[in-house]
Amino acid sequence: MTTRTDTSQDRGHVDEPHAGGGLAQRLNWLRAGVLGANDGIVSVAAVVVGVAAATPSRTAVLVAGVAALVGGAISMALGEYVSVSSQSDSEKALIDLEKHELATMPEEEFDELVGLYRDKGLSDETARQVATELTESDALGAHLSAELNIDPDDVVSPWHAAWASLLAFLTGGVLPLLAVLFIPEPLKVAGTIVVVLAALGAAGAIAAWIGGSARSRSVVRVVVGGALALGATFGIGSLLGTTGVV
Repeated sequence: MTTRTDTSQDRGHVDEPHAGGGLAQRLNWLRAGVLGANDGIVSVAAVVVGVAAATPSRTAVLVAGVAALVGGAISMALGEYVSVSSQSDSEKALIDLEKHELATMPEEEFDELVGLYRDKGLSDETARQVATELTESDALGAHLSAELNIDPDDVVSPWHAAWASLLAFLTGGVLPLLAVLFIPEPLKVAGTIVVVLAALGAAGAIAAWIGGSARSRSVVRVVVGGALALGATFGIGSLLGTTGVV
């Protein structure tokens, strides 16, 4: 398998260190959960704010909000399932290929493993010793780690990602729906926007914590994006309401 030099990039995701214990699984559903909550907040809020700006009908706002909440949650879950399934299938295919090569060409695979450790700066003697000990302990795991950065016991689950996205979208999306339904006039739209922006700020902070990035930058990014979405739908709803279209 000398032709695969950077398979982690080919798989289209950032590989996690091999700490074991389901690290990739946990990060997978945490990522899906944060993204789902953020999408739920923005998309449902955009719908209910736009409808509320167009008409004072509480029934219209409720119907539109529930439709956006349910439809968005299902769409988000399906999207995560398809995406992560593709990643999982690719990883499983690579694992099966590595098993086949170890069974049919063990000497070539051993020499390849030695070369990989030698390329990392080890002397030839040390590289051979490391490769020998790892091969005796767990040949498949050694090759998957060194060549592909894959942990065979920690392949991501599409179902975990799908359920995390579904529940997170529902949790995030229900906030603006409840706000627009129960905040009284004339503060209904303004109060909903405040609730939404605060929730987006919290989601951005959590996303930054998970990713280890700057919280302020993440918070500003999601809050500004959400504000633009709300401003656009509010403007369209107001225009349709004042022109008598609805």
